[in-house]
Amino acid sequence: MKLLAPAGLALAAVATTVPATAQVQGNIATANVARAILGTTALQTAYQQVNTTYAAQLETRRTKQQELSTLLQPFDTNGSGQIEDSEMRAVQNAPNVAQITTLESEIAAINQQVNNARIFAVEQILRQYPVALQEISTAQQIVVVFEPEAIQFAGEGLDITPLIVTNLNTKVPTVGIVPPADYRPSRQGATIFQEIQQTLLTAQLIQQQQAAQQQQQGNTQAPEGR
Repeated sequence: MKLLAPAGLALAAVATTVPATAQVQGNIATANVARAILGTTALQTAYQQVNTTYAAQLETRRTKQQELSTLLQPFDTNGSGQIEDSEMRAVQNAPNVAQITTLESEIAAINQQVNNARIFAVEQILRQYPVALQEISTAQQIVVVFEPEAIQFAGEGLDITPLIVTNLNTKVPTVGIVPPADYRPSRQGATIFQEIQQTLLTAQLIQQQQAAQQQQQGNTQAPEGR
C-alpha cells in the first residue's frame, strides 16, 4: 500500500493535465519489428549464407551435441529428454563431469559464433527500421503505431508490417554475415534476434503439427473399394 499510494497520486496528477476532449487526429496502425526484419530478403539470404559459411561449425556442434546427449542420457531418470534440477546433482557428482562440462562449453562457443553472425545481419537491417517506419507512417498519414500484442481488436489493413518489409528491401538489399573481430551484439539487436528465433521456432512447430495431423488423417482414412 505504501508503494501504491504515491503511484496513485502521480496518476491523478497526470490525469488532471489531460484535456477531456483530447483525441488522436490521424490514422493508427500496428507493426512488429521482428516480423518486419524476418520478412526481408536480406535477412532470409543472410540466414542461408550463415548455414553455408559456418557449415563446418554447425556440423561440429551437431556431433558434440550427440556426444553430450549420450553422456547425459543415463541421468535422465524420468525420461523427459532433459536434465531436470532434481537430476543435476547426479551429473555434478559423475566421474565424467569434466568431459560433460567441456562439451557444454564447446557447444556454447559455437552457438555464440553462429548467433553473432545472425545478430550482425539483424542489426544492419534494424538500423534502417526507424526510417522505414517513419516513411510508411508519413505516407499513410499514421500518427500512432502500436505493437500488435498491445491491440485487443484490429480491423483489416491495420498492420503495416508488410509495407515496412517492402521499404526495408529497398533500403537494405543485402547484409554481411561476418562481424568484425571486436564485435559485440547490442542489447536491442540480441532481443530482436531472440524474437525472430522464437517466431521461426513457433512456425516450425506449427508445420510439424500440421504434418502430423495430415499423416494421421491419411492413416485413419479407409481405403476405397470397388
